[in-house]
Amino acid sequence: MRLILVVFKFIGISLAGITTLVVVAGWLFTGLSPQFGGTPTDAQIASYEKSGHFEEGLFVNQQPTSMEMDWATVKTLLRDYVVGVPNLAPEKPLPVLKIDSMSIVNRPDTLTRLTWFGHSAFLLEMEGKNILLDPMFGDSPSPVSFIGSHRFTEGLPIEIAQLPVIDAVFFSHDHYDHLDYGSVTGLKDKVKDFYVPLGVGAHLVAWGVAGEKIHEMNWWEETTHENLQIVCTPARHFSGRGITNRFSTLWGSWVIKGTHANIYFSGDSGYGPHFKEIGQRYGPFDVALMECGQYDLRWHNIHMLPEETAQGAVDLNAKLMMPIHWGAFVLALHAWKDPVDRVTKKAGELGMAITTPKIGERLLVGEPTFPMERWWDSLR
Repeated sequence: MRLILVVFKFIGISLAGITTLVVVAGWLFTGLSPQFGGTPTDAQIASYEKSGHFEEGLFVNQQPTSMEMDWATVKTLLRDYVVGVPNLAPEKPLPVLKIDSMSIVNRPDTLTRLTWFGHSAFLLEMEGKNILLDPMFGDSPSPVSFIGSHRFTEGLPIEIAQLPVIDAVFFSHDHYDHLDYGSVTGLKDKVKDFYVPLGVGAHLVAWGVAGEKIHEMNWWEETTHENLQIVCTPARHFSGRGITNRFSTLWGSWVIKGTHANIYFSGDSGYGPHFKEIGQRYGPFDVALMECGQYDLRWHNIHMLPEETAQGAVDLNAKLMMPIHWGAFVLALHAWKDPVDRVTKKAGELGMAITTPKIGERLLVGEPTFPMERWWDSLR
């Protein structure tokens, strides 16, 4: 009996040691790995109190947005992840149209065009400027490449090294599928200015971006970038790159208005009255880039369902909408084609014009014709 007690004691001590080791290793990894980003200073945090969206040390949405799940909901989620969903990812890499850097350098200043990189990443060429929206160019939306989903494409329309000088980069929030450490470090020396919601600048500073290049903005705050009007507008979402820093930075959407075009970029958002308010203040929009993907009824208050995406574009007073946040990664339990199928159907019912370019296919903003091919129908 004494021997058995000694064995059990040894096992207990061993398990406790292993658990402690795992916890310490995790703490060291999150604390020392640059992928997790930086932390706003005490002075910056104090200034957020004046933002109107900061309560008890955390940023909050305009309307109550619970992210809590009861045990019954958690069980259904675990069940669905174990059982799985058919066609979560395409069987073969999605096609990518390549673009040449000289075609960017030599374009007319009056031309406004958008090139989709998959998910929410875009090159916006506008008013003679090169602008990137949520340039997540990495292979996996996670702190380490061997964890999580991998990109549906082999390569990008143009690689970071081939991009010309970038006048401005806009980030909507600090989640890994939008703000990527490797992409920022690869881009930072060719970017003139970064525009981010409050707090997100701390990550860029930690990754070596010069502070004078970073412009942090609150919801409804306006500025100009040469001849462009820039507005940081609300979204209904959340933030955080680690276990303990949820809601520590602000999330948002963007209005970018020039002489020839007015662009809206939704970032990530649940449906809400903010779309109508943004449309009333800054619309109509020539094109609205609208989140449509990685949704589930269990968290639709932070990620719109496709039908809500189409309605949001109507609320914004958009002339044309494009579904984004799909076509690159598996981050939710729906088939990879489901977002574009559902939003296209609903847009038709609402009379909302919708464009669905391939990855790398250029959208000429303001032109009477635009890509409408159902290119995904021929893929599995």
